[in-house]
Amino acid sequence: MSASKKLGRADAVRLVKAATRVIVAKGKTLRSFTPGGKAPAEIVEAVLGPTGNLRAPALRVGDTLVVGWNAEAYTDALS
Repeated sequence: MSASKKLGRADAVRLVKAATRVIVAKGKTLRSFTPGGKAPAEIVEAVLGPTGNLRAPALRVGDTLVVGWNAEAYTDALS
């Protein structure tokens, strides 16, 4: 998928539903969610930015979705 393609709410819901673990980094805050095949509104809101699009960077590794930048989260997801 092109990096310039904007992913909106429907895309975020689809990604969250497909994940067994979602890690969201905002500043120094790191939150971890376990959606279990559901897309609770709290998780979807956490992965969306102020424009209503999926925040960047976003990385899916297997069943884990990492949104936002945090070196520790990416290291954990990739190991």
